[in-house]
Amino acid sequence: MHAGDLTDPDLVDVLAAYAPTWSVAGNGDPADDPRLPERRMLSFDGMRVGLTHGHLGPGGATTPRRAAAAFAGQPVDLVIFGHSHQPLFERSGGLWLLNPGSPTERRRSPAVSAAWLTVEGGQPRVDWLGEPSEPS
Repeated sequence: MHAGDLTDPDLVDVLAAYAPTWSVAGNGDPADDPRLPERRMLSFDGMRVGLTHGHLGPGGATTPRRAAAAFAGQPVDLVIFGHSHQPLFERSGGLWLLNPGSPTERRRSPAVSAAWLTVEGGQPRVDWLGEPSEPS
């Protein structure tokens, strides 16, 4: 899964050559690419996962809040988002939130990062590649 800002539309095909790939549009991606919707709903082993970039939504809201709001009123257990490049894995109000950070642009993070998500029995586990954020 890629939470947006691929910046090069061909990266969708490059990633798909290695494994099944789901991506969404970030603010650095072309808005008219049909392979990159604003959000996606996926399901893995009983867990409903929403994928979005996190840049769209209520003004003044934090990136995690905007990402969660993208799936308001929908049955979702975990929201994966990007935009801030800040690694995060926490449970908030019964909803899991995961930002894997960025493997290429760390911004304010101490290191680049990515996350490996495993879902077993409807429960998420995250293994970090790079600097992790502790789960709450």
